[in-house]
Amino acid sequence: MKKTSPFVISEFTNPSGEIVYRLYARIDGQRIRKNFSTLAEAQAEREIQEVNWLQRDTGTRAAITRLNEDQLHEAEAAFRRLMGQPCSLSFYLDFALTNYREPEKQRPLASAVADYIAAKEHEFAQDQLSPPQLARIRWDLKRLVKYFPGKTVAEMTVSGLVGFLERRRPSMKTFNNQRGVLGTFFKFCFHRGWVTENPILKVPHYRIRHKRGVAQTLTAAQATALMEFMETYDGGRWVPYFALCLFAGIRPGVPHGEITKFKPDAVNLEEGVIYISAEVSKVREPRRVAIQPNLAAWLRAYPLEKYPIILGNFKKRRQRFAKKLGLTHDVLRHTFISMFVAKFRSIGEAAIQAGNSESIIRRHYLDLKTTAEAEEFFGILPRHADNSEKNSVFPVLRIAV
Repeated sequence: MKKTSPFVISEFTNPSGEIVYRLYARIDGQRIRKNFSTLAEAQAEREIQEVNWLQRDTGTRAAITRLNEDQLHEAEAAFRRLMGQPCSLSFYLDFALTNYREPEKQRPLASAVADYIAAKEHEFAQDQLSPPQLARIRWDLKRLVKYFPGKTVAEMTVSGLVGFLERRRPSMKTFNNQRGVLGTFFKFCFHRGWVTENPILKVPHYRIRHKRGVAQTLTAAQATALMEFMETYDGGRWVPYFALCLFAGIRPGVPHGEITKFKPDAVNLEEGVIYISAEVSKVREPRRVAIQPNLAAWLRAYPLEKYPIILGNFKKRRQRFAKKLGLTHDVLRHTFISMFVAKFRSIGEAAIQAGNSESIIRRHYLDLKTTAEAEEFFGILPRHADNSEKNSVFPVLRIAV
């Protein structure tokens, strides 16, 4: 219900005989009385007094200001948001003006990811990235776009990215790896002016305490049984693959392991050396592997010119071997390194020939095998069994830990 105004304007004659316009009201026992020479002045004052009277219960008041209506509303909203904060509006405004830089372009996240992946594909074409690295980048950034639909790169916040990285409760190592992918992506965006800073720099990085692990390996007896079976299976055509991975430590992964890029001319039996080029090496560093006498015997009995290392549909067929023979990933290489350390007692030489760091060798391969077992392992020789047997039964190998 609209209140009746208590303010009344009336004509009044001063003792001097001058006619004036008087504004009069009595509010809460207080009297308001003012005289004006013109009616317009009296009406203007009445409007001001009525505003003050009507809005006194809301805490608002009339004031002269250079702000327009929208600016006044925004200023009032800012002060409401600052209620309970320890600093003034001016403090927060100064901080924003000092630290905030408007992105040159508001780039959609999906478009930025597409540009970044295209750049990485260009690096891959120049042999600067491995296929697994490129696949990992694509996978992680695809999930980022799915998690933040319709967002721009500039809208990415530290808290939002932490939530994205922690959403599946990953291990600390997985968290750090995904954080690394995002870090290089936002660095790419920063250099193009799509963000004012790299938000990943404020995302915590876990410090992982490394423990000395135990690599999964074959015993000398298991290695002997494996190679005896390979001589009798499928005409012995799989022998070079297993011999090189088991007795020289060539990384056996398919389709991206060192063995898949290995060329027969890298083996020099006369000099007793296998040359792993930087293009073949997983760590992009060349190395030379000394051919042990038993490996030389295997390569002479099954020459690479006659027995190719990689066969058709190799990945699926190798997976069948792994299942039937009970072979885990890299067990052939792990066996070679542990046996090499046991025989020669040289962590440094093992690191050089295996293409690992000394710390990795010490952490995972030291003292797994005895010298006697290593001598037995490097004494495994081909027996030239009847290679025409096609349907041999797979042996059961239990991998030692």
